[in-house]
Amino acid sequence: MSFVHPNDGFPMTRGPAVGWARLPGPLPVDHAWVDDASWRALCEQWHAQDGRLITLWGSDERPAGLGFVVHAVFTYADAWHWISLATPGDRPRFSALSDLFPEAARLERALFDLLGISCDARDKRPWLRHEAWGPADFPLRRDFTQAAPVPKEADPYPFVRVQGAGVHEIAVGPVHAGTIEPGHFRFSVVGDEILRLEERLGYTHKGIAKRLEGMGLTDAGRLVGRVCADSTAAYAGAYALAVEAVSACAVPPRGVWLRALLWERERIANHLGDLGALCQDGGLAFGHTQFGLLKERYLQTQARLFGHRYLMDTIVPGGVACDIDSAAISDMERECTALLEATRRLRHIIDDHAGLQERFLGAGRLDRTRARALGAVGLAARASGIHSDLRLLWPSPPYDSLKARICLQEQGDVAARVAVRFDEIEESARLIRVILAEIPQGPVRAPCAPPKGTLGLGAVEGWRGPIVVAITRTPECARHHVHIHDPSWQNWPLLEHAVLLDLVPDFPLINKSFNLAYSGHDQ
Repeated sequence: MSFVHPNDGFPMTRGPAVGWARLPGPLPVDHAWVDDASWRALCEQWHAQDGRLITLWGSDERPAGLGFVVHAVFTYADAWHWISLATPGDRPRFSALSDLFPEAARLERALFDLLGISCDARDKRPWLRHEAWGPADFPLRRDFTQAAPVPKEADPYPFVRVQGAGVHEIAVGPVHAGTIEPGHFRFSVVGDEILRLEERLGYTHKGIAKRLEGMGLTDAGRLVGRVCADSTAAYAGAYALAVEAVSACAVPPRGVWLRALLWERERIANHLGDLGALCQDGGLAFGHTQFGLLKERYLQTQARLFGHRYLMDTIVPGGVACDIDSAAISDMERECTALLEATRRLRHIIDDHAGLQERFLGAGRLDRTRARALGAVGLAARASGIHSDLRLLWPSPPYDSLKARICLQEQGDVAARVAVRFDEIEESARLIRVILAEIPQGPVRAPCAPPKGTLGLGAVEGWRGPIVVAITRTPECARHHVHIHDPSWQNWPLLEHAVLLDLVPDFPLINKSFNLAYSGHDQ
């Protein structure tokens, strides 16, 4: 059996031999429509050959006659593969992926909560339904309208219980003492030793995907850049790349290089903040103060040169909204020199501090085998010896010219995640210097024409890991769907494994060494 999909004109066949079409954009992305048999066969094949699941989501394409559609993106061999499965009918279902890719488990649960698309997964507990919606409410369906909340008793969430002599539970959150977003952590312990940790997130789901459906593709960029403030340049960049793919927009070379400059600056700023926080949790107040001072000066430079401390609204579809002159280049070159001198001195102090190293070494260890099996990405993966960095594996411009170097550690503990941060500050500073010396002249932005394509994918290696934005649109429906994926979806489950048999007082330190996003996860 084969037929032509009405919107993109390439064939779909039963079985794994599907018809692929290359999507526009700097990433090598192939797309195919598949049936359920092909969906499962391809996923089994990619799993067997070390393919990696990037993201999983759904969209309501009933106006186009497709029903509900499940999408998944994988990396395999030398390309990205995006498969789409139409699930017609009132009770859409698909074959689960979590038995092959454990990182899909929470994505599958969120998919049902948002669209009512079910699967044959083992874990069917609600992920986002914190008494916000009724049992028949699925907020990403196109006909959903938000009604006034109906008060009802909270359904007890079935946490997994650990039983045995001396076992008790410690509940932390969702409201925390600090100014952070809500997340619940349920510890099962004997004494101070952690036997199990289970997380529950999604308490402040913001409904951004629903809001984006009614916004223009260009205007929506400001909202996407505010999904997670510490990664605004990476989010806005991934979104811009997706828009440019569906609009066939060519970004001027200077705009491409300026984007890389902003991404590397964002990486350094966050690593400085994390290193200070890790010093604080480890008992070295001096380090916390020094890194806080370095970060503050760095953010002040960004406000002066780019108009915003956290670089909001600097990356836009078509390029960037700012430029730099020779004075700004000299300013940033001097800043790189001073920053590297300061961070190298602080690294020597931290490495020689016996009390801090006693807290760091061996704590929260996640070995390479387990990290790979659980789908670790980004910084957490690199600290466990896994090559996971889009800038190296799929180097789109200007990274194909910059030749970024990967920063790896093997031991997978807090000390390794600290070391990766120091190494990446060094590497990002090197890349910034190359960009400042070799950035081409010319315009920084090109106009984006109205979208012509139906599918667009953008991905940026943010400081936590890969941030992915996918746009799906059909001619039959004036609205489009924007899917935004944060690497914390993959890495939050890692924390549950990393803390096993560690002590409860070490949890804040281990948690901070990952520093995963609540906001990016709960969008």
